[in-house]
Amino acid sequence: MTADNPEPAAPGPLPDDARPAGEPSDSGARKASLGRGSIAMSLGTAASRASGLVRSMLLVACVGAVGTVADAFDIGNKLPNVLFALISAGVLQAVLIPQILRAMNAENARERLDKLLSLSGLGLLLLTAVLVVAAPLIVWAYTTSDAWSTDARHLATVFAYWCIPQVFFYGLYMLLGQVLNARGRFGAYGVAPVANNVVSVLGFGAFLLVWGTSPDRGITDLSAWTTPMTTLLAGTATLGIAAQALVLVVALRRSGFSWRFRLGLRGIGLRSAGNVVGWTLGAVVLEQLGVLFLTNVLGRGARAVEATGAVAAGNMAYTQAMTIYLLPHSLVIVSIVTVLFPRMTAAVQAGNLPAVRADMSLGLRSAGIFSVISAAVLFVLAKPLTGALLPSLGAAEVDAIAPILRAMSIGLVALGATVLVRRMYFAFEDGLGLFLIQIAATVTLVGALAGAVATLPETWWAVAAGGAFALSTWVSLLLRLRGMNRKLHGMDGGRVLRLYVRAAVAAAVAGVLGWGVIQLMDGGAGSSWPHAVLVTAVGGLVMVGVYLGMLKLLRVRELDDALAPILRRVRRSPR
Repeated sequence: MTADNPEPAAPGPLPDDARPAGEPSDSGARKASLGRGSIAMSLGTAASRASGLVRSMLLVACVGAVGTVADAFDIGNKLPNVLFALISAGVLQAVLIPQILRAMNAENARERLDKLLSLSGLGLLLLTAVLVVAAPLIVWAYTTSDAWSTDARHLATVFAYWCIPQVFFYGLYMLLGQVLNARGRFGAYGVAPVANNVVSVLGFGAFLLVWGTSPDRGITDLSAWTTPMTTLLAGTATLGIAAQALVLVVALRRSGFSWRFRLGLRGIGLRSAGNVVGWTLGAVVLEQLGVLFLTNVLGRGARAVEATGAVAAGNMAYTQAMTIYLLPHSLVIVSIVTVLFPRMTAAVQAGNLPAVRADMSLGLRSAGIFSVISAAVLFVLAKPLTGALLPSLGAAEVDAIAPILRAMSIGLVALGATVLVRRMYFAFEDGLGLFLIQIAATVTLVGALAGAVATLPETWWAVAAGGAFALSTWVSLLLRLRGMNRKLHGMDGGRVLRLYVRAAVAAAVAGVLGWGVIQLMDGGAGSSWPHAVLVTAVGGLVMVGVYLGMLKLLRVRELDDALAPILRRVRRSPR
């Protein structure tokens, strides 16, 4: 994606009777702005996700999707993401990002930005060092079950030593990315992960050349695992994140922004945001406690099933299902949210609630067009899609991952909407609201999964984890919508709900026909990777085609708004 691409012609403004109450008359321009920015983000994200799929294929080829080594690496490499989530939502998104947006318009903008970035970078570096020292304790918290042997836990700890430094580079990537977004340059933020994937592909490829692929049922023999293998695998993962952050450093310099290291708290506006940090951090701690419980359940269940000689879906299988689940979300929804959030935050700070309501309605409806059909595709095509995207998996591993993906897909529509609404809580600096909602979401996740553990055999625990995650996402969305509706004195709810209902009807019809296609083509992934690709392609094209036709039949105007930028570019391409 590139932010410099020409903007497509904007659709005309809505007639007065079609405009939600309070929506500004320049809604056509707002949609065009969203189209330009989200397409720029989506193109770059598509490139990063495509290369990311190659990365995932090679990683699974190295360690498998099931087995002790696969789960140990997953925990070691997951810890930076979990730890960064605490920092990101607790400090960066809740405090620093709104302050970056304020600093861009301040009289002493350069000084404020320098201080914010310097303090943030120094804090990230010191915190990362502390986390590396605490790696054994952190790994133990995620492997408390006796099903984890001492050797397996030690391997996970070694992986963590190599992977936890990613926290610093993740933080740097987010901070610099937000500065670029605030300056209206969305391209580099979406493209930067390609650098990570290129480094990972080279490193994982070298691993395969030296040591070969993992067994079909994953690596469970720890005695064959050596220090050079650990160093190359985990070191590559961290080096990739460092490359991702470096791309944004270069992009900022090219945009004309130079960062000078300065320290100091005076005049950077953090005092007003201090009250938000505690509540927001508390909300993220609650969320990660749910993840901690889920991770332990997955590990305990997988080790118990492995003891019987069967294929066990554990932490790595769940992560691979999550990777596929997030593909449509990251390709489109995140792009929409990234483009809308800076201007919605600016509108909140200016007290312009009509503009916030208009953008909230636009964002929810635009997200709904894509998330509803994405959920249907993941649910119907879970098995062939898993086989197509992870070609090194055997049939038993595909059968272990696909049900998890199907369970997760139930929550995809809610995920797309709740990300946008959650960001607006940060804009309103309402940490308490997020904390109270997260209590309900975490209780839902833990309660549903605990009930499944008490009633279902271990072979179903990973699937239950995917379902519990989906359920908690819906709980979060409904509570956040209610709270945001109060803040905005209305959210154009009728118009948004009508869009989702019509999209759901269209997706249901598409899903039935897509399921029929799969049955005609021998029921799914088949016996080979080419067959899985063929089934996925044919089934996906049928579902998307039927869905678009149904939306046209149901006169969903948002479809035209979503396709207008793409069609405009297609018409221009010959010239």
